[in-house]
Amino acid sequence: MIPNPLRDPRDRRLPRVPEPCALVVFGITGDLARKKLLPAVYDLANRGLLPTNFALLGFARRDWGDTEFAELARDAIRQHARTPWREEVWERLAGSVHFVQGSFDDDTAFDELAEALGELEGSHGIGGNAAFYLSIPPSMFPVVLKQMQRTGMAENTAGRWRRVVVEKPFGTDLASSRELNALVDSVFSADDVFRIDHYLGKETVQNLLALRFANSLFEPIWNGHHVDSVQITMAEDVGIGGRASFYEKTGAARDVLQNHLLQLLALTAMEEPVEFSAEEIRTEKLKVLRAVSLPEDLATSAIRGQYEQGWLAGQRAKGYRQEDGVADDSTTETYAAVRLGVETRRWAGVPFYLRAGKRLPRRVTEIALVFKRAPHLPFADTDTEELGNNQLVVRVQPDEGVTLKFGSKVPGSVMEVRDVSMDFLYGEQFTETSPEAYERLLLDVLLGDATLFPRNAEVEASWAVIDPLEEFWAGSDPEPYRAGEWGPRAADAMLAAEGRRWRRP
Repeated sequence: MIPNPLRDPRDRRLPRVPEPCALVVFGITGDLARKKLLPAVYDLANRGLLPTNFALLGFARRDWGDTEFAELARDAIRQHARTPWREEVWERLAGSVHFVQGSFDDDTAFDELAEALGELEGSHGIGGNAAFYLSIPPSMFPVVLKQMQRTGMAENTAGRWRRVVVEKPFGTDLASSRELNALVDSVFSADDVFRIDHYLGKETVQNLLALRFANSLFEPIWNGHHVDSVQITMAEDVGIGGRASFYEKTGAARDVLQNHLLQLLALTAMEEPVEFSAEEIRTEKLKVLRAVSLPEDLATSAIRGQYEQGWLAGQRAKGYRQEDGVADDSTTETYAAVRLGVETRRWAGVPFYLRAGKRLPRRVTEIALVFKRAPHLPFADTDTEELGNNQLVVRVQPDEGVTLKFGSKVPGSVMEVRDVSMDFLYGEQFTETSPEAYERLLLDVLLGDATLFPRNAEVEASWAVIDPLEEFWAGSDPEPYRAGEWGPRAADAMLAAEGRRWRRP
């Protein structure tokens, strides 16, 4: 008998709805919860992707009850949700919203939280299943995890699951990362720990795998025989806002280079997995991260910068040291660029240029494969003066899509070859808007799908790349660049020394 695809559990086109469960959010009153997590829960409910038996449980210091918490959730959702407001969806969700007041070192409060979870098994039929989201500073992880261990909330027993979601940063270096991983793994089993990197939930990041492995067009030239270099850029036009206390301890390299950009590098450089499963994809990414090599001369191939006062979008922007909460002599970098290698047969000799920065001219994240020039051009030099390298650019955000840049003859009676672009835009090709990253990742946590979540070994391999950079930069002043520029001149010189230049997105 031919199986009915509408009933085949392997058919990934079918919506997947989790089992009855609860989502417990520590730090529910913080910015992340209000701007991302609460709206994502509503959007999932609005799309019919939450189970009928679902409960949302918030934990924070505020002296609130369920009613006050529901009002916060409603306001946050109406302001930040991606999908349209529907009163009937909110009414269903509001009946499942609960709040427990207390501090992280309050034994009584955690006893009440454990009791509330138990009561939800009867009142909401959650079956004992719960995911705990640590939307709190990493310094608070130990006390919260120990409280969960003490109350038995972290225990998987017959017929129920318990999972934990850990937000970046995953430590501040390799040693602290190992310490944090050991702590989390001592309370939860390794399969129940979800380290969330929201970039991996973006539709275009996932499309990178489809682009490579669902087509025969690109993979034959996705290697060092044809690719001259790879550029991965994460540019932000904003400053640090009110995050000085966090950023002064972190800097651009620890904030985004260690996680977001190295994950994008791994997805770009990985080999085809045996199957599209969490274990196989993470295995291939780990091989890449372990093959990453640092340049011999860090002085010219690892650049850090700090924005000074300048102009951006027609408005004066103050410098980093003038931001509230930043020391006048701060040496924290707001820009980091580095030349890396990937020592595999596919990529040997191909430089991977990674850069991330704040107060750059525009907000954009992209992966650009810059191809080698044709070995022979049967045209006069004047015919191809405006012809550059072919490029394949995956735009992660905004204007999500793919651009293919190649040479074409200019219409006319003479031979002139110039760069042109072919664009694929998600917003134009598909009628359905892409889910917000936290929607996808929260749903995957509740489903137990770890495909888009890095594991311990990946995190530690990434720190093994970043730690030598931080050690080299320690005690040195970052290169200055004006707000509204594309970074310090030393970053341009790094590519110019090899006959290359940065893309201007």
